[in-house]
Amino acid sequence: MRVLVPGPLLSYTAKREVEAVGATLADLLQDMERQYPGLRFRIIDEQGHVRPHMRIFINGKQAFETERTLQPDDEVQLVQALSGG
Repeated sequence: MRVLVPGPLLSYTAKREVEAVGATLADLLQDMERQYPGLRFRIIDEQGHVRPHMRIFINGKQAFETERTLQPDDEVQLVQALSGG
């Protein structure tokens, strides 16, 4: 499925749009880690939760749980919040 990658994570993927597979969001992120080592750690913390500064949208709706089921034609968008002042 199509995954849209935010600018701050382009150092891992080198492109804004990548393909990945998975029956769940957790599976998809594991496939992305296989393709782009180190990427998953920037999105998911040590307890398996989405990091506070990250948002994940599936077909335009925010996903909160990594066990969310995915369909092959879903579009996943990763969004990284900006912080600082």
